[in-house]
Amino acid sequence: MDRRLNKALVLAMVMIALVLGVLVGVSTGIVDRIFGGANPETIATASLQSMRAENRLTVFAARYVSVVTSQVQRLGGLVSAERTLILPGDVRYELDMSTLQPKDVSWDTSSRTLTVRLPDVQVAGPDIDINAVREYGGGGVLSALTDTNQQLDQNNRARAVADLRKQATAAVPMQLARQSARAAVERSFAMPLVAAGFKDVKVVARFPTDGNDVPSYIDTSTPYEEAIKEAERRRAAEGQK
Repeated sequence: MDRRLNKALVLAMVMIALVLGVLVGVSTGIVDRIFGGANPETIATASLQSMRAENRLTVFAARYVSVVTSQVQRLGGLVSAERTLILPGDVRYELDMSTLQPKDVSWDTSSRTLTVRLPDVQVAGPDIDINAVREYGGGGVLSALTDTNQQLDQNNRARAVADLRKQATAAVPMQLARQSARAAVERSFAMPLVAAGFKDVKVVARFPTDGNDVPSYIDTSTPYEEAIKEAERRRAAEGQK
């Protein structure tokens, strides 16, 4: 029994020594030096792979409303028809993170700054809210005898979608989208660094065109016909639930 007790005590002492050794090694940095522990470059590389796996990152979203009116006259203005369309649409501002490459992430040891070069913002949409679309107006005899209303509606829809895209790519929303994109990416790269103990590291996300007057974006807007069909499919799917 004494021999078994002595053996248990020896094993306990060995375990305590190992734990103390690990604690001392961690606190003094010996473990990191021996096993090649975490450093900003390796953490940034891991963050890069994680961001690439996200594929498309939505950094900003907004809803716009277009109000357009079309008019047609016949017989020198004796008869006319007018139609007004109110068309709301949602737009997403995205980053295609799958395009990020290792060369887009650089580490400056002297300033302890991690710089990330971002892909251009992509404008996706507009996604038409078909339930909120409103059309008004008429043309009396002219509308009754011809397809004037249909022509006016088609013209209004084309103009409204173009107007929604114009609103979405204006300077102010593009600036807000880019600011949101920078903040999101900087936060995503900074959090693992802070968690690893690198609290004095600075992360800076930049676009290739930063400093230029003309905002850079890629327009991936959905054609109106496709947007209407997609909105109808969503409404049908919701009705089946």
